[in-house]
Order: sequence, then C-alpha cells, then structure tokens
Amino acid sequence: MEIIEGGDLVKKSVIVKEYIVASLGVALTAVGVVTFLIPNNIAAGGASGLAIILHHYFKLPVGIWMYIINALLFLLAFLTVGFDFSVKTIYCTFLTTFFIDFFDRIVPIPKYHAGDMFIAVFFGSVITAVGMAITFTQNASTGGTDIVARILNRFFALPIGTTLLTVDVLIGITAGVTFGAKTGMYAILAIIMNGMMIDFAMKGIETSTLVMVISEKNDEIARFVLYDLQRGATFLEGKGAYTGKDRQILLIVLKRRELGELISFIRKTDKKAFIIVSEARYTFGEGFQNIHNVF
Repeated sequence: MEIIEGGDLVKKSVIVKEYIVASLGVALTAVGVVTFLIPNNIAAGGASGLAIILHHYFKLPVGIWMYIINALLFLLAFLTVGFDFSVKTIYCTFLTTFFIDFFDRIVPIPKYHAGDMFIAVFFGSVITAVGMAITFTQNASTGGTDIVARILNRFFALPIGTTLLTVDVLIGITAGVTFGAKTGMYAILAIIMNGMMIDFAMKGIETSTLVMVISEKNDEIARFVLYDLQRGATFLEGKGAYTGKDRQILLIVLKRRELGELISFIRKTDKKAFIIVSEARYTFGEGFQNIHNVF
C-alpha cells in the first residue's frame, strides 16, 4: 500500500479533521458541565469550577466568568513563561467557554437539578471526561488550571499532573467552604472521577494493538492487512532458534476493533500460524495519531 506524504491537501484535510473532532469534544464537555455540574454547584476543578464559585458571590453568568478567568490565565502565562500555547489550545479553551455560555444562557439545554447528587457527579464526570479525552487526542486542551500547572512547573519544577490535581482539589475545598461540606466533598469526588475517566477514555480511544505473525502464508496475510483492513504491515527477518531456519515475521499495528477480523482471516488462512498480540499504548504515524501530538 502506498502512502502519500507531504501533500498540502492531505495536510489541510488532517488539520480540518483535528479541529472538527476537537470541537465535538469541547461541545460534549460543555454539555456535561451545563447539564450536571453548574445546576448542582459541583465545582469540579478547572476554570469552570472556579467560575461556579465566583458566580455564587458575584452574579455574573458562569460563562462570562470563564471568559475572564481564561483571559487572565493566558495573560499571566504570557508574562511569566512566554507564549508557547498552540493555536488549537487557545481555540479549544475559548470554544469551551463559548459553548458553556451558549448552552447555559443563550440556548439553554435541560439541566439536572439535584434529586441525587451522586447521579449529577457521575454523569457530569463521565460526559466531561469523554469530551476532554476526545479533545486531548487532537493535541489540544481546554486550558483553565492546566495553565496554572504549567506556570508552577516552569518556576518550581513541580510535576504537571500532581500540580493540576492539587489546584483542582483546592477549588473543590473552596466549593465546600462556599456551598457546604457535602457539596465540597462531591466536588472533590467529581475531580477524582473525572481524572480516572479521562485516563480510561484516552486508553479506549488511543490504544492500538501490535500483532506479530509467523506463518507460511505471510504474503496472503499482508495483502489482507493492506487492502482489506487498510493498514500497514512490515516484514522482519528472523531465524528459528531450534530449527535454525530463516523466517519472515509480519509486524502489524491496528486498532483493537480490527483485531477480531484479522485473527479470523489468519485462522482461515493458516491454522498453524504463530501469533503474538500485545497492547501498543501510543501509536504515532499514518493512520494513527499525528506525530506532532507527542506530549
């Protein structure tokens, strides 16, 4: 299978796709925040959590507070660590704010008012986590306390993940002072659940499968991978330790959902094939993540 590289049209289509997918992730995040978190004062960290708290004291809409917070954070970052944020991150940060304000005030969507706070925490955390995970896979973020974590990392060499969690927990504690201890504990629970769900969702979205096949019919298997699964394959040279014979090893990387189809084909083609399947946590390159998305 030939791979076309470097074409301007291909590059533009990839960029457009990344922005569209990131925008969908941002919209989903906003739905989770507006439907479940804001109505129940669950300040689950981030700029939205801080905005919910500020809204309680100063009656500007949550979306307006988010505009102010994010603008101030970007200005602070510019003055302290330099302007090294991608255009996509800036775009997603303010698009998140726009969608939250849009769904909250301009074209209101249904909101879940606490009959059961745990339901609000659970669904709010799950929906926002899936949306954020989708955005992260496109090499963007939704800003907020991410910016604070990056500033502290630059000056004090504090781990970004630990710093981000600490800042968000402090926002949860502040929510407890503002709305009561019970609500504060639910906010911290939402922060923990959100972090866990983002990791879970990212793993489901990004994880690929590495398959190594030793077969007498590697050529047939390779053609199936190339032309039916539309994936790449590589022949590696090997030698059997026991037999001393030269063997070809077929190296394949594909999405987990495609594994069943490949195994089924190999089973029909060569029942004696030797197959090794393992998880590829990150895969960068054609057909997978953009190489520029490396952390």
